[in-house]
Amino acid sequence: MLSRRAFTSTFSAPVLSWTQTASSELNIAAVELWRFDGKYDTTDPRGSQHQVQPLHIYEDHRPKPYVYPGLGAKRTVNTAATYLKIKTQGGLEGVYGPIDREAAVVVDLQLKSFLIGKSALAVETLWDQMYRSNRHSRASHYMIGISAIDNTLWDLRGRYFKAPVYKLLGGPTRPKVEAYGSALGNSVEPQHVARRCAEFFKEGFRHQKWFPAYGPGDGKEGLAKNVELVKTLRETMGDRAEIMFDAFQGWHLDYAIAWAKQVERYRPRWIEEPFHMEKLDSFVKLRQATSVPVATGEHMYGRWEAHRFLDAGAITVVQADPEWCGGVSELVKICTIASAYDAQVVPHGHSLHSALHVVASQSPMVCPLVEYLIGKMNHYHHFEKHELRPVNGMIDLPERPGFGIEIDDSKVDRRTQLKFG
Repeated sequence: MLSRRAFTSTFSAPVLSWTQTASSELNIAAVELWRFDGKYDTTDPRGSQHQVQPLHIYEDHRPKPYVYPGLGAKRTVNTAATYLKIKTQGGLEGVYGPIDREAAVVVDLQLKSFLIGKSALAVETLWDQMYRSNRHSRASHYMIGISAIDNTLWDLRGRYFKAPVYKLLGGPTRPKVEAYGSALGNSVEPQHVARRCAEFFKEGFRHQKWFPAYGPGDGKEGLAKNVELVKTLRETMGDRAEIMFDAFQGWHLDYAIAWAKQVERYRPRWIEEPFHMEKLDSFVKLRQATSVPVATGEHMYGRWEAHRFLDAGAITVVQADPEWCGGVSELVKICTIASAYDAQVVPHGHSLHSALHVVASQSPMVCPLVEYLIGKMNHYHHFEKHELRPVNGMIDLPERPGFGIEIDDSKVDRRTQLKFG
């Protein structure tokens, strides 16, 4: 384990100029995974509202109705995050995170050795080679690993050229990017919804996404509660706000159509991922049955799935996640495909850096928004010096090279280099 001083000096990711760096010095020398442990104080409730999930069709896996307990006493919470660092022979470094454990395992066991000795600036070549190197690369954890590598290489490229990633992609197309607020974890009790959505709107979140808690296993009463959620939001905020809903694969076609027919009058901006991704026909039939726009893509892996859904007329909003779909490189390709179908790309935002930079580089017609998980993002980038925060619903574009990620050593209690082999 490195000392604090040694780690700080190697993690500061120095920026080298073209004239200082010979081509051999751009070859990848190391691929490292670092876990940071620390803590923060919070008064958040100990539990959170569940969202409907596919497994909830089974009674023994279906949570009891949630009751908001109110804010608790101040307490200290332990937290941890994993960051990926790629180093070249000449000392240039790229940094990205937090990344998922699934990505870290694939990077360490399957991709690290493949990358050593290859040019760190050959981002497109390396993506294609990683994709072709494994029979399972088209989806799931292997693609998540590719995403982590790709995003880190884009950071390295930005540090090399001394420019933020969105400028390397051709942007910016605007000085700030509007964020929509995701209310995941907030109670869907009508009185709580009315209070919280008004508070979020006052903070600048003109677009809000809420998460129905009920599905087919909850019967007609659950469906009525899901409709009531839409009604409460629209009546509280009026026509000033856009409201979106995420069913997280927890519904079936008849249920989704029944919900949509009852809420059309409240003009939702979209219904997201009502079914599993393999049920393409259900997405098509839902879109044909309702005026409510249909969105999905959080679990898309690559441009091919995006094209299949768009070509079938299944959706009008693509929600590909650059942490999972193949990284910045692949999300840009998905944006190009979507533009040909006059569809929009609003990336799923379980993280933020890569999505923000891609959106900032694209036409606002194609990429109008980024997702901001209001509860999660309060602490998700805890270890970084420059946390991205919306002000009046807008996120200022950073000017630091790459993604501008710097670790705040004062927040790190312990750092560990991870190895899974």
